[in-house]
Parts: sequence; C-alpha cells; structure tokens
Amino acid sequence: QVQLVESGGGLVQTGGSLRLSCAASGGTFSSYTMGWFRQGPGKEREFVASISPSGALRRYAESVQGRFTISRDNAKNTTYLKMNSLNPEDTAVYYCAADTDRPWGSTEVRDYDYWGQGTQVPVSS
Repeated sequence: QVQLVESGGGLVQTGGSLRLSCAASGGTFSSYTMGWFRQGPGKEREFVASISPSGALRRYAESVQGRFTISRDNAKNTTYLKMNSLNPEDTAVYYCAADTDRPWGSTEVRDYDYWGQGTQVPVSS
C-alpha cells in the first residue's frame, strides 16, 4: 500500500509561484511513474504533469507547459511541482498520484492507483 501526502499549497497572487511537494511511503517509489493532477471548482480532475521513475522523462499539459516543472528525488521518496506565473485559471485542488502498473506515459486519471488527499491552491486576481 502506497501513501502519498501533498504539501505546499496556499493562497498566491496572480504572477506568483509555489512549489508543491508529495511525500511517498509504503512502496517502491523509485519504480513508479508519478503524476500531478488538479481539480478546479466545478471541473473534472485533469492531468497536469508526470515524470518517469528515473526522472528522465517528463510530460506536461499544454495549459502549464513552460510555467510548471515536475521533478523528483528518489532518495527522499518525494516528487515536486514548481509552479510559476500562476493565474486564476490555475486555481484548483492539486493531487499527486502514483501509477504502479505502467512504466511510463499515462495522462489518464483512471490509470493512477494511489492518490494523495490534495492541497488547495487558490490564485487571486
């Protein structure tokens, strides 16, 4: 059983930055693809970014490309999401997730097996 705990969320102004962290326990972190998803008010949960087990491969949603950076530290069992140039459309609850079945590539919510509880990121205009 894998446990994921996000931290780092909070209120930020338009144009500001935040770094989210996701600490994992109870599994083999270095073998999992890790992803970040978000769910805005009244919206479905959507893919934000993912990173391969070694960290060599990364994928981003078009809406965050060039502004967000996903990374991981396998020695610390932690993945990060650095968010720059935030705007009100980025307001959401942000979730980290682990895909333990596939080596790489999925952007689908249904393919991720384990989820954190989420951390809120409100962006004020």
